Amino acid sequence: MLKNSEFVPLVALLMALSALSTDAMLPALPDIGVDLGAAERNDVQYVITALFLGIGVGPLLFGPLSDSIGRKGSILIGLAIFMAGCVISIAATEFWVMIAGRVLQGVGAAAPRVVSMALVRDQYEGRLMARIMSFVMAVFITVPMVAPAMGQGILLVANWRAIFVALFVVAGIVGLWLLLRQPETLPRRLPFSVTAIIRSAVMVVRTRQAFAHTLALGCAFAPFVAYLSTAQQVFQDTYNVGLLFPLYFGGLALSFGITGLINGHLVMRYGMRRLSVIAAIIVTASSAVTWGLTFAFDGVPPLWLFLASLLLVFGGVGLLFGNLNALAMQPLGNIAGVGAAIVTLISTLVAVPLGSLIGYLYDGTLFVLLGSFALSGAGTLASIAWGARH
Repeated sequence: MLKNSEFVPLVALLMALSALSTDAMLPALPDIGVDLGAAERNDVQYVITALFLGIGVGPLLFGPLSDSIGRKGSILIGLAIFMAGCVISIAATEFWVMIAGRVLQGVGAAAPRVVSMALVRDQYEGRLMARIMSFVMAVFITVPMVAPAMGQGILLVANWRAIFVALFVVAGIVGLWLLLRQPETLPRRLPFSVTAIIRSAVMVVRTRQAFAHTLALGCAFAPFVAYLSTAQQVFQDTYNVGLLFPLYFGGLALSFGITGLINGHLVMRYGMRRLSVIAAIIVTASSAVTWGLTFAFDGVPPLWLFLASLLLVFGGVGLLFGNLNALAMQPLGNIAGVGAAIVTLISTLVAVPLGSLIGYLYDGTLFVLLGSFALSGAGTLASIAWGARH
């Protein structure tokens, strides 16, 4: 068993591969749209949402596979698929080929994202798992802080294809680290069976605590998907921040990381559910107030007001992600691999369609985006309350 000082950054980097694949691309979206002939301005958002689509499908393969062949082997297979997707995107000459490569990257990235949760659950449970996950998320958040700047820096010296080369290299490095340093944690191997997968999925859905907090994760994640797919347009088109976009994006991500780190210290004292309720209230109230004020500014509030609102929202989301994941996984210790897969699958299938719709409705104003944060906070709160009645 690795020491936490090495285990936490390894898991964080494994889980952050999907975030890196998202955020590093944001500065390049306009260039990709022009070079590959995207029909509409908002179509470039599919470069982001296609990745999430793959992440939603991938758990069905890698969760059960990790219970059958082990955690390490499953993650390494996923990394190989991710790298193949990068090669397709590098070689793309048409927009649909790019989207196909992004879906494949998402399928591959699902392995480190999902199986890493099982990797943690194999060794920790309850509040201690929430504590470890909070520290993981605190390290994880450095990726969205630096990824847009990395993408922007690459664009200054090369074209957007070089970003995929960088993603390919990162995946290779983290795969080698996992191979050489992380022991296998799977306590016992289960046969790979479609019947077992269905049985486990039914168990997740029928276990109210797991299912309710999975729905809460989906509600919290949906407007986050919308924000990620529209961030470049919001900051560079609506607010005209130009090359300062990575600075604003990274600064907002910092609030996510700080609250994740704080949660690691608070959760042992106050518990996962209480902190989740407080976070959901913060997200709902701050978004609703800002949404109401937006009407006074014809849909585009001052940048400082928008940033202040997002700082509160992302701070709340930073508390939610680690705690809701731990709450959903708590009753699933005997099927951690498949359980993590189903939790990720359901929450993603809730979040991605809703987030894609919200993002595609972007029209230069922030009515829809801010309103979606308020509604998602309310949905998260309702799901937590339902789960508390198990």
